[in-house]
Amino acid sequence: MRLASGVGRRASGLCALIAGSILSAAPVWKAPVSLPFGQLTVLELREDDPSAPPIPRPAVEDALGPFKLRAVEPSADGHGWRFTVQAMQPGLAVVPPLDLGDGRRAPELRVTVARTVDFGSPWVGYGGGREDVLPEIPFPFAWASLLLLPPLLLVGFFIWRWRRRADARAFAQARKSFQSAWPPKTKDRASLDAAHQAGRDLLASVFGESSRGWGAPDFRKAKLDAWSQWTASLDAARFGRTEPPFPDAAALLAPVDLEAKAGRP
Repeated sequence: MRLASGVGRRASGLCALIAGSILSAAPVWKAPVSLPFGQLTVLELREDDPSAPPIPRPAVEDALGPFKLRAVEPSADGHGWRFTVQAMQPGLAVVPPLDLGDGRRAPELRVTVARTVDFGSPWVGYGGGREDVLPEIPFPFAWASLLLLPPLLLVGFFIWRWRRRADARAFAQARKSFQSAWPPKTKDRASLDAAHQAGRDLLASVFGESSRGWGAPDFRKAKLDAWSQWTASLDAARFGRTEPPFPDAAALLAPVDLEAKAGRP
């Protein structure tokens, strides 16, 4: 029992000694006096006592105090950690003490970040230049977008008007084509087919696609007697006959124009 109690006392003393050595070991920062603004700089947290255990990795991920943390890697001798940081705010930067998780704490680090950078460098618009620190004035995109409203409304109006007059444009184009094709200049098959197609396109632009298949009874039912003669004269001309004769273009266009004008909004 005495032997066991002696071994226990020695083990307790050894643990206390180890704990005391850990607590007495204090990591230190290796850092320059001043950091350049916006540039990558390496700060090192290390334990100078070679007999002390290695420093655990500090629980930092995206930032080290006020610095943007870009990389973390162990020191070459394994007694510390190297932090690649980027200072994005001029002035005095303070890194608070870090709890390393094994009873040790990294001391507070105070570093000055230069307030100006060389004019023309990539950071001149963010942290200085000739005018030192430029004020941050956010651009009011939400309010500025209201300036787009009048031109958008104008474009929308023109699109609406263009689509609204699509039928009128189709009728005008079909009427012009029919006037150039009627009456046929010659009685060959090509001229007769062109005149027939131009007439059907004109009718379809006013009376709808179903009018492309209208015959003489349909024309008489729609009170288009001149068009009834039109289709009969084309059929006769295809077989070399002259009766009934081609109706006058004005007689054909008059009822069509009247119908188009009545149906136009």
